[in-house]
Amino acid sequence: MSKKTFGPSTFVFPEPVFLVGVNIDGKPNFMTAAWGGMACGAPPMLSVAIRHQRHTMKGIKSGGGFSVNIPSEYIAEEVDLCGIISGANADKVAACNFDVFSGKLENAPLIRQCPVNLECKVVHILDLGSHALVIGSIEETHITEDCLTDGVPDLEKIKPILYSRGTAPRYYAYGHTVGEAFSIGNNINHL
Repeated sequence: MSKKTFGPSTFVFPEPVFLVGVNIDGKPNFMTAAWGGMACGAPPMLSVAIRHQRHTMKGIKSGGGFSVNIPSEYIAEEVDLCGIISGANADKVAACNFDVFSGKLENAPLIRQCPVNLECKVVHILDLGSHALVIGSIEETHITEDCLTDGVPDLEKIKPILYSRGTAPRYYAYGHTVGEAFSIGNNINHL
């Protein structure tokens, strides 16, 4: 197969969609982020890249905590709105009719409509250039009970959305299974 080079790029396909939450000036605010993921297993930590000038970054720096809410395909319009407008200029919670609740951390508002909510304490903020990489220690995890099967999270019930910039910026729904992890690789003769 021939390849075309693009130089340094941010082409990672697909990207998870997060709604990052903070309290700013006593009000909850959420922004859409697609540059993030797991950073450590023990202790559990995640990362999210946020532009320095974002309103949400102000809340992360001042409050020392944040939430990562994993939305389902059912609230894709709300997710997009939270990436289009700034919380400095609008009340996104009211516009999206989010049911906000609190957990253990004071500065980590959570969205009930999202099937997975993670409360994070800021561990590191790394200046990388256009973005800061925020590393958070996951202090608590909330999962909607209807999204569990035999007591564990079920991706097919969570129905997370994905983002891709490919031919056009779009959100995608979770797809089909292609095989069992830590198993299908054994089908390859590796001796």
